[in-house]
Amino acid sequence: MRQLTVTIPDDFYETFISFFKHVPDVSIDENVESEIPLWQQEMVLERMKNAKPEDYLPVEDALKELDKKWL
Repeated sequence: MRQLTVTIPDDFYETFISFFKHVPDVSIDENVESEIPLWQQEMVLERMKNAKPEDYLPVEDALKELDKKWL
């Protein structure tokens, strides 16, 4: 069995759910929460708000650092 995450327009939601409710062995979890906890989202937003331009690295430099560490 496989698991699937789908993003659909709000106006198509009811049609989509009604179709899949009739498929055998399908379970629908409509109460999906964000995978990132709220406390962590708030922490990231606070860090972004307090970040200074000198705290940032160009993406090329960051990738080089990662390559040195992991390759």
